[in-house]
Amino acid sequence: MSTSTSIDLEAARRFVYDDARLLDRHRLAVLLDGAPPARVLDALRPYRNADHGWGHALEPDLRGPDSQVSGALSALEVLAELGTAADPEVTTLARETADWLAGVALPDGRAPHVLPTAAGYPAAPWMVPNDGGFLTYAIAGHLWELGLDHPWLDAATAWCWKQLDGEHPGDGYTVMFALRFLDAVPEPGRVAAAVERLRPALRDDGTISVSGGEDDEQLRPLLLSPRPGAPSRALFPEPLVAAELDRLEREQLDDGGWDFDYLHWSPGQTVDARGLVTLGALKTLRLHGRL
Repeated sequence: MSTSTSIDLEAARRFVYDDARLLDRHRLAVLLDGAPPARVLDALRPYRNADHGWGHALEPDLRGPDSQVSGALSALEVLAELGTAADPEVTTLARETADWLAGVALPDGRAPHVLPTAAGYPAAPWMVPNDGGFLTYAIAGHLWELGLDHPWLDAATAWCWKQLDGEHPGDGYTVMFALRFLDAVPEPGRVAAAVERLRPALRDDGTISVSGGEDDEQLRPLLLSPRPGAPSRALFPEPLVAAELDRLEREQLDDGGWDFDYLHWSPGQTVDARGLVTLGALKTLRLHGRL
C-alpha cells in the first residue's frame, strides 16, 4: 500500500502535546515512537477507583469521579491497544475491571450504559442513568482481544449473541459497538453471518446515521471498521476505504488536530475528545500505511 500522505505529522504532534491529556500524549508516543508502554499505564492509573472501576472523565462525556461502565470501556480500549505482552499489569487491570463489571451487570449479563452515580455531575445530554446495554458489545470485544478468561465475559458474550441473533436494532452506535464485538470474538462462521445481517443498517456510502444526534452527525466507514482485515471490512469495498482514508487526511485542521461532529457540550469535553479523535485518526492512518 502506498505510504504517500498529505498529513502534517509534526503539526499533529504539536496539537496532541498542546491540547490532549497526558494519557493520550503517552499513547501517541507509543504509537509513533515506540515509547515504553509503562508510561501509558502510569497515566491511566489515576482514573481508577478503589472499587477497581474507572471514572474521573476517562470517558469525556461523563465528568464525575465515580466508576462508570463507559470508563471501563475506555480503560479496556487502552489496555487492548497495549496488549498483554506489553506489561503483566495489563492482564491484572483487565481482570479487575471485569470483576467490577460483573458487580454492576444486570441479571442478563449486559452492563448498563450509565449508572445512577453519574447523576449530579456534568455530563453529555445522552449520558443519563439508564440500563441500555450497547456498550457491552465493545467491552466484550476488548476482553476477547486481551484473551481474558472470565465468567462475566461468558455472560456478556451470550447477551451479545442473543441480540445479534435476534432483530438487531440499526442505531449507529449500537451497530458500531456490535462490529467491535464481531471483530474480536473467535467464531468466524457465526461472525460472518452476523456482519451480513448488519449490512442493511448502512447507507449506500457506508455511513450510518446517529439517532438523536446533530443534524449532520453520522458514523463513517473507518470508525465502524477501523482495522484492515477485520471481519467488519466485508461491509466496505476497498475503493470506499481508500476514499475514506483520503477524506480523513483532508480533515486535519490548521491547528494540526482533528475535530468531531457530535455535540461540543462543554470546554473540557471538547478538549479531551479532540485529543482522542486526533489520536484515533493517526492510529487509523498508521494502520493503513498512510503514516
